[in-house]
Amino acid sequence: MKVIFTLGSAVVGGGTNVIFEHATRMVDEGEDVYIITDRHIEPEEYAWHASAHKLKWITYDDLEGMTFDVAIGTWWRTIYELYRIKAKQYIYFIQSIESRFYPDSEVGIKMLVDLTYALGLKVITEATWIKEWLERKYGLDVTLVKNGLKKEIFTKEGDTYDKCEGLRVLIEGPVDVDFKNVPKTRDLVNKSNASEVWLLTSSEIKSFKGVDRVFSRIPVKDCAKIYRSCDLIVKLSYVEGMFGPPLEMFHCGGTCIVYDVTGHDEYIKDGYNGYVVKTDDDEKVVEYINKLCEDKKELNRLKKNALATANKWPSWKESSGEFYEAVKNICKKEKMANDVLEYKSKFFFDIYVNYETKNQSSNNAKSKKSFKRKMGDKFREKLPKTYKVYYKIVHKLKK
Repeated sequence: MKVIFTLGSAVVGGGTNVIFEHATRMVDEGEDVYIITDRHIEPEEYAWHASAHKLKWITYDDLEGMTFDVAIGTWWRTIYELYRIKAKQYIYFIQSIESRFYPDSEVGIKMLVDLTYALGLKVITEATWIKEWLERKYGLDVTLVKNGLKKEIFTKEGDTYDKCEGLRVLIEGPVDVDFKNVPKTRDLVNKSNASEVWLLTSSEIKSFKGVDRVFSRIPVKDCAKIYRSCDLIVKLSYVEGMFGPPLEMFHCGGTCIVYDVTGHDEYIKDGYNGYVVKTDDDEKVVEYINKLCEDKKELNRLKKNALATANKWPSWKESSGEFYEAVKNICKKEKMANDVLEYKSKFFFDIYVNYETKNQSSNNAKSKKSFKRKMGDKFREKLPKTYKVYYKIVHKLKK
């Protein structure tokens, strides 16, 4: 089977890691697996993942004459280019409802993201809440495959950094992505009685104010040593699909404090293996950190239960085996013709173009810069213009 995954970026990150885990294990099963990106990717850009070199890397400029058994779109923006790939079957791998990544003020872009779900593609997702949301809102055919974990790496036993006499707290995430909420998380931990604050981040930085130690763009194989050296991960994201860092911390003997963000309930149970705080209840976050600073018995109880949870969680081998079977099963189902996908993609994208044209001055340089940033340089081809029809649709969507 000849398979191709779309990819927005090869930069280290949880979502990209999930794609690499599934894709590389399909290679291990004997499949011919490609990754397609907007630009040429150098090997050092994906060297953080131990097996990504097994994949065949191409750009859209290389597609001429190529056909695939299945094309798997992975990020909403790449879905509007999925039709450029000639394939017998198309799948949408959805790791979050990505319109939630944008503020409510960006009505047009949020609408464009959600319209990808209206394309009617077959879907694989990683979280129960996403499956239920897509089935309820869009009536989609959704297969659930929960993310696995590298159990050979994330273990309680192993190397650690120097111990800390008090409570050492780990924060995880990029520092410049608003919905990951890292700066605020740092501020809250600094208000507590925690002895040390560490940061594990995909941002290319050497230091971060208010943090004792920064680990930037660390290969997956080296992350467990960091987790094992900390007692607690405080991850206060506003948007998640099914986030992995608290689960990785569980496997390495620690516990967590998180907001009641979507996906937390896949494995975190409040008061059993960690603490779940109502989003933006900042006082409660500080209160819980201080509680764990003072009550070592409670800290150890949460850690013990977290480890029990971890022991029941599937490995990547198991998870990717399910993903592989899901892909093969979907390939047997009714297929969406390439020309139908192309028409729908252009139709929905042009809704957005006309919406932005109507609501922003076409001569506004700031708007043009924002549009280019959001959509990328590849969206340059001319799209059909039947403005009156599109405007009626946009008007209804706004209501």
